Amino acid sequence: MVLIVFAGIAEFERSLIVERTRRGRDVTKKKGVKFGRKKALSEDQCNHAKALVEEGQPVREVAALFRVNRMTIYRELAR
Repeated sequence: MVLIVFAGIAEFERSLIVERTRRGRDVTKKKGVKFGRKKALSEDQCNHAKALVEEGQPVREVAALFRVNRMTIYRELAR
């Protein structure tokens, strides 16, 4: 019986934590803060990489030039 009461209290506390976290995230987003990792390549670098690949340079060499993984270049080409 006591364990059931403790479980109910823990569940209630968890819901409070989730709600506070959600509100904090919303306030932070309104302030203009961006979440997540920064992009590996800027927009200019993306355009330059696309141009190099279109000219016939291998993706592996373009990735080495920008010091990123070749999958990053493939992702930018797909966008």
